[in-house]
Amino acid sequence: MGVVSDGNKAYRLLRKALTSRAAVQRVRRRLAAQGPHPQRHYRIAVYFADGAVNMYQMRQWYRPLEVLAHRWPVVVLARSATGAEKLIEEDSPPVAFVPTVRDLESFLATQDIRIVLYVNQNTRNFQMFRYGRRWHVFINHGESDKMYMTTNQYKAYDYALVAGQAARERLSRTLWDYDIDRRTIEIGRPQADHYSGTLPYTPDDRMVVLYAPTWEGDRPSAHYGSIASHGETLMRGLLATGRHRVIYRPHPRSGVVSQEYGAAHRRILAALATANERDPGAQHVHDDGPELGWQLAAADVAIVDISAMVYDRLAAGRPLLITRPADERAVIDTAGYLSACEWLTTSGAADIAAEVERVARDEEAVARLQKWVQHYFGDTAHGAATAKFHAAIEQLMLAWDEWDARDTGPGDVDVEDAEVDEDED
Repeated sequence: MGVVSDGNKAYRLLRKALTSRAAVQRVRRRLAAQGPHPQRHYRIAVYFADGAVNMYQMRQWYRPLEVLAHRWPVVVLARSATGAEKLIEEDSPPVAFVPTVRDLESFLATQDIRIVLYVNQNTRNFQMFRYGRRWHVFINHGESDKMYMTTNQYKAYDYALVAGQAARERLSRTLWDYDIDRRTIEIGRPQADHYSGTLPYTPDDRMVVLYAPTWEGDRPSAHYGSIASHGETLMRGLLATGRHRVIYRPHPRSGVVSQEYGAAHRRILAALATANERDPGAQHVHDDGPELGWQLAAADVAIVDISAMVYDRLAAGRPLLITRPADERAVIDTAGYLSACEWLTTSGAADIAAEVERVARDEEAVARLQKWVQHYFGDTAHGAATAKFHAAIEQLMLAWDEWDARDTGPGDVDVEDAEVDEDED
């Protein structure tokens, strides 16, 4: 039995290696066809070490970075072949494929990168931190009150661009000896200035409900996902009324850890298909596309888990319900918006039609919502966040000029002296 298991493992590893090598070759061919990057052109780099599964973390930044690049050219440093392949296929900024540290070092030597932006906390970010003479800036991939938002890893970056006052207070409560005033800059939610996409249905008098659950999490403290605990029940209830149109937008990692969670997700997809066959006019939507924006604007009520989607919806200023985690070990920060939000419990999911009706009509709940919008994002008028984002980059560029003028030390670490990671995926 052990010999068979070892053989299967060896086969899987070989298959993964061959798949990875093929992806690397495809990426190199596609980039070669585009021609070389112009020398000394880029001023800003976005470091992305993840593969295709975490592309959602990059996609939301495409449009803000595109606008930013009108003044300061932007390039994505892609470390993974599958991630690079997706970036090339999609509407991302220009891509430099740098799977090894040697590749990274060689590319940096041809450019004038002054700011490096990071959208997540991948452990390979550490390989980029070795390079001085540039600012390392965490921009994250969303705003939320999850424990991820107060990790001590913030201290690894020179600066963090945060959404607003709520983020600053959250970090102040959690991090020891972290200079909030010096190392954080508020920028609101630039993505909200670039909502995209078109309605995949014909509007009518149905109430539109967005259900956007997160994934199941990889540890009890992060068990925020509701598909298995709330999702099937609330979807059955909404699909049965004939008065609701459901937009189901699950997290792309749903079911990667828990088979039970993945099975519940598949049953929801089957229920959606059945409901649309029974009533084609309902036009229920399974939304797995890369664009995020139209969903937030179109939904009369949103049902979300504790995740960045809470705050994406909060920025839209529209009614929402937040699922209360069924696992009591899940960490909930009740010092912020979650102390005053509209919770949906597992028992409440059984009466979902009444719950969405209540939250949509409750004037006091809407008033509370507006108060928290200001606290989390500041000025949400169209264009305000983009202006803050650009002002933050301008501030860092000026600081770079000041430090560069007085810097007489040695250059970046030499690749010959660096510990080189030859992993290509």
